[in-house]
Amino acid sequence: MSTSADHRPGPAAVGGDREQMRFLQQVSRQLAGSLNVRRTALRALGFAVPALGHWAMLAFFDSDQVSVYSHDSSGRATGPTPLGRLAPDHELSRLRRRGTTARYALPAGDRPEILDALVPSEALRAVVASRRPAEMLAVPLNIGGATNGVLLLARADDQETSGDVLVAEEFVYRVAATLESARLYEERGQMAEALQASLRPPELPELGGVRLAARYRPGAQRLSIGGDFYDVHGTPEDFTVVVGDVCGKGIDAAVYTGLARQTIRAAAFFDRSPARVLGALNEVLRGQLADRFVTAACVRFQREPESAELAATVGVAGHPPPLVLRADGTVDEVTIAGTVAGMIPGLTFAEAGVRLGEGDTMLLYTDGVDEARGPDDFYGHERLRLLLPEYAGAGPATLCEAVEQRVLEHLDGGGHDDIALLAVRNGA
Repeated sequence: MSTSADHRPGPAAVGGDREQMRFLQQVSRQLAGSLNVRRTALRALGFAVPALGHWAMLAFFDSDQVSVYSHDSSGRATGPTPLGRLAPDHELSRLRRRGTTARYALPAGDRPEILDALVPSEALRAVVASRRPAEMLAVPLNIGGATNGVLLLARADDQETSGDVLVAEEFVYRVAATLESARLYEERGQMAEALQASLRPPELPELGGVRLAARYRPGAQRLSIGGDFYDVHGTPEDFTVVVGDVCGKGIDAAVYTGLARQTIRAAAFFDRSPARVLGALNEVLRGQLADRFVTAACVRFQREPESAELAATVGVAGHPPPLVLRADGTVDEVTIAGTVAGMIPGLTFAEAGVRLGEGDTMLLYTDGVDEARGPDDFYGHERLRLLLPEYAGAGPATLCEAVEQRVLEHLDGGGHDDIALLAVRNGA
């Protein structure tokens, strides 16, 4: 039965030295900069047919599993298609172990046995057999001393010279290098996404009788994480709120925010006293943060059973103390100070108490707010204090958004440090 593949140009399309060089240069140009594995593999198949053969398959190995990209019965490149486990005696497994090019002559017949040994799919074997190839060429993809895959080519005649095999090997070398770069890029991207997901500020819990809101803006563009962090944990009757700042920016600092946040959670599980939580944070971080320190404000809130008030106990480690916006618009400052955590062994921390009545809001923030530098000066503590009365009675989300917006206006388009805000309002 005649097929369209019988009339397609074969490897002679790159038979001359100049044609071969132009072909390889075109491959390099078209694949250069590709950072997507699937796109690169499909492009490679597009080059391989008809220049190197009448049908092509890229098989990739992952442990003892194999997945393939290939041309289907219509000639369209598809994949990846997982094909499961490869037996040790499968011809592709042998090619993987040898890591050298192999040629297979196919005797005339309806279904040469070598196809069963080479092509790990009944559907693909049918496609190859319909091309009636006279030869199969298998070229390994070798990167870093390991064979990560094989390019399998079905060729219509067996009159090719050794030079054609060398072109195929050079082609596969360039494809393998591009695929490896794309794989590493995708792998690092997946790792970065997983890291960001684990370090991104958490969803705020629902705590009956209390309204919570937070805003977070990293200083490094194109990232959703940085050195600032916040967290809330506990029950509606007894919960802890923390805002902190690891020195530095970006992913490097964000890695340590995870350590700081988890240390605080673990310490508060045993004792919610802010002084003891910060003391535990200091001791744990001393052995972990080389040339780094952490500032933090930690507040324990306890519901007064016989009143509508929240009793707040505050501790700070080198961090701006929180501000309390009263329902009537007055602003109280919590008078408390403490040394940064992670630098000096054996630190002890003080505590200060404050009560939140119905409609009162406590605002915790990082130095990305008061130390935001505009064209002339810093935003400063006093600007923040004067801003708050405008939002007496407003919800905590509105308050956080307003502070962030004023800070950004003050920056006037300039760069900034990480910014974190967390507001706790007593009552609806």
